[in-house]
Amino acid sequence: MDNQDPKDDLIETVFRNGTVTTVGILLAFSLGFITHWAANPIPWQTYHLVAVLPILVGIALQMRALSLLLAVKSLQRRVYERANRIFIAGLVFTACGVGLAILLDFFDIATKSALPGAG
Repeated sequence: MDNQDPKDDLIETVFRNGTVTTVGILLAFSLGFITHWAANPIPWQTYHLVAVLPILVGIALQMRALSLLLAVKSLQRRVYERANRIFIAGLVFTACGVGLAILLDFFDIATKSALPGAG
């Protein structure tokens, strides 16, 4: 009873193009964040790797998703859905890394701005 039309297993090109645009924009933001953070005048410490590594893994996954989505094969539903899963994983890694970077900066600033004589 598997009389499924092969076209049923395809997604619309317009839908895929919107996804490519979204992935490209969010990848650009991710790259922009890591570039901005790398140019920060505050010296890097070894503990910054806790935040940098997930961001870099996330960016690599986002790039992989974009490369999958740019291929003609991404019109196949299974390829498209795989690219989406990879992209979401990359987004989660990047968001966790950014969150860790914010926490590291917050705690770094908090320890340096303690009031003198308060303890």
